[in-house]
Amino acid sequence: MFKALGNPHRLLLFQRLSRCCQPGTRCDLEQAISFSVGQLGEGMQIAPSTLSHHLKALHYAGLIEMERQGKRVNCWIDPGVLDKLSEFFIPQTESENSGERDARFNKQQCT
Repeated sequence: MFKALGNPHRLLLFQRLSRCCQPGTRCDLEQAISFSVGQLGEGMQIAPSTLSHHLKALHYAGLIEMERQGKRVNCWIDPGVLDKLSEFFIPQTESENSGERDARFNKQQCT
């Protein structure tokens, strides 16, 4: 996931999609805003094929969801993905030892 977000265009696309809720609130799937590919690419000044490539990379990494509706392709982030990413940055609690944390990290293996 972090490898996919290492590209500045992908990070910008992910950030645009992740702003579905007001800061400090939590979205559910019904509240999540979906954007068309054209809307996401506005102002990025990259070719549509490049935009499509970046969105596919985010999708394959499990960061975004995509759905075709006729000629339109909608993209959104499942709020669970944001939870999964934020867990990486939450400090370990005193009750966990580093061995349990390392085993959990190895089991999840980011792509």
